[in-house]
Amino acid sequence: MAYRVGVDIGGTFIDFCVFDTETQDLSTLKVLTTPAEPGAEVMEGMRRLEAAYGIEPAAVESFIHGTTVGVNTVIQRKGATMALFTTENFTDVLEVARLRMPESYSLFSTRPEPLITRDRVFGIKERLRADGSVHTPLDEASVLDGIERAKARGAEGIIVSLLHGFRSAVHEEAAAAIIRRAAPELFVFTSAEIWPVIREYERTTTAIINGYVHPRVSDYLDKLEDALRRSGVPAEPLITKSNGGVMSAELGKTSCVNMVLSGTASGVIGGAFVARACGVENAVTLDIGGTSADVAVVIDGAPQYGMGEKIGEFPLYIPSVSVTSIGEGGGSIARVDEFGVLKVGPESAGSDPGPACYGQGGERPTITDAFAVSGFLGHHDLAYNSVALDMEKARAAMATVADPLGLSLEETAEAIIQVAIAGMYMEINKLTARYGIDIRDFALVTFGGAGPMLGCFLARELKMGRVVIPPAPGVTSALGGLVADIRNDFVRSLFTTVEEAMPDLPKTYAGLKAQALDWLREEQHHEGEHMLLPSADMRYSGQSFEIEVPLDAAWLESGDEARILDAFHRRHEDVYAFNDPEAEVQIMNLRLVVAGEIEKPALKELDIGSGPATPEHEIEVWFGGARRTAPLFERDKLLAGQTLSGPAVIAQSDTTSCIPDGFEGVVDAGGNIVLTWAGEDG
Repeated sequence: MAYRVGVDIGGTFIDFCVFDTETQDLSTLKVLTTPAEPGAEVMEGMRRLEAAYGIEPAAVESFIHGTTVGVNTVIQRKGATMALFTTENFTDVLEVARLRMPESYSLFSTRPEPLITRDRVFGIKERLRADGSVHTPLDEASVLDGIERAKARGAEGIIVSLLHGFRSAVHEEAAAAIIRRAAPELFVFTSAEIWPVIREYERTTTAIINGYVHPRVSDYLDKLEDALRRSGVPAEPLITKSNGGVMSAELGKTSCVNMVLSGTASGVIGGAFVARACGVENAVTLDIGGTSADVAVVIDGAPQYGMGEKIGEFPLYIPSVSVTSIGEGGGSIARVDEFGVLKVGPESAGSDPGPACYGQGGERPTITDAFAVSGFLGHHDLAYNSVALDMEKARAAMATVADPLGLSLEETAEAIIQVAIAGMYMEINKLTARYGIDIRDFALVTFGGAGPMLGCFLARELKMGRVVIPPAPGVTSALGGLVADIRNDFVRSLFTTVEEAMPDLPKTYAGLKAQALDWLREEQHHEGEHMLLPSADMRYSGQSFEIEVPLDAAWLESGDEARILDAFHRRHEDVYAFNDPEAEVQIMNLRLVVAGEIEKPALKELDIGSGPATPEHEIEVWFGGARRTAPLFERDKLLAGQTLSGPAVIAQSDTTSCIPDGFEGVVDAGGNIVLTWAGEDG
């Protein structure tokens, strides 16, 4: 036997998805996270996998892991104390930023306090010209002086981000060498090695985030590797990246910024995989865990990517799967504010103490408690028996909100669910406006521990006519790790016109290609099939920002200026509804994505059935302002081709699916439940 293991660690549970490469069986498991003891949940999970399924750790040939440790470090501001070295007289780069307020139309909008405060930003004597040539040589004495001042202020590491460092890394590399020699106890990162692109603020903040999370990420990965060794797992762990690919854990210890959105990206990759298996090309993925609801868009079968995704209050300027996180998950806490208004989230009960119904010490009502009080939960083992449902504690917690509102417990529970849906509705509408899509033409792929509970209710509000619930929705993010390719991004800043770039463009592309293939073969040891996906950031001269334009490698290798320009004009027309073929065009960055293809699991098909599925029994639930009777189905007893209608509840070990009135469902060959909603008019 040989196994591939996908693991996703969230705020409440760690999810395991294990694929048997010989039998094609898929085994799943959930274990409560242990924030105080990283790695312990992995050891517990491997122990329980062996006990439940006979999966021996020694037979694990691949271990792919997604985590939220990076993003949580930034959000909670629990990262490293660092210093920043800038070019002399440019020490206000973090405060000046882009001279814009975060929320343009809010009178109360303020900029967040930088991760490196002004007293730990030091200017060093050097200067590069805009073309990368040296104007003022690097002054070693000023670097040494900066080191001493940084140490005096308690710095654990130093970020070096100098003016025009994207053009030439010579001064950043020299400064880093001096730091490593004079203060080997400090870690150091340069902006050029993290993401060498134009714009000092974006390049600097990206390098800072890398350094800020570095100690916690590195320590976490060390403990993960140790836990795997002690568990008897021989495979070296791979880490899912923000861009939806994977990389070695060893590389993740230094290239930390590339795994900041590790966990959320895994969910999108898993959701897109499920959508393609159902024949759905355009989908919205909804991953609701214990802390947040993560929403992403899949167009033509491919997840959408972006730059400048928000990490807490800070933009991250590296290519990443475009995900919108909403502070409403199964563990989101409901409260009544000082004005008597019901609010839900963003505070979460997490895994400790967790929702009140888990019986782990939680005393405040959560969304999960609302579903418990409404009667949807408690009819099946919860999270593979990791927790036992305590209905009395759920009702006691609900009373703390129901009493001030003057509502019954059931009415309060339904109100909590409605408030959560309203918050998601608003944020998803913003997301769809950003992509210019009609969400009614898209299917909703809903997963995560709480996704199938809320998904149909949200789809109904959004007037989405199709909902897909995967076979193991609670561990779909872990499945995403199993199907993710080895992927990395490479960039070369050009900052010139297309015409001026043409003589050297074939050589520049050849250099990027060689760098990408060397990374794939030598650093990741991948010898299988691969893809090269070139693109360029381009704009009309005079524009402030550029757009990414997919290019053909043959155009770059031959220097085909006409095809490159035509691709830009067509892309500009698609984005802005106009173009100007006579205008001068600039090429800011040349980019290349390399993707080493990983063999995808070939999942087993279900046995064939027909006609309506047979429920286990009837249960009483509260929704629509009244107590209702609904059939309860056991997920593992459903067969391909069977149908069901809402209202209904589907129970399984990793989650519970709630299907309201108006939905008709069929089980497909892969075990996905595909639901359609005719709309309020039938």
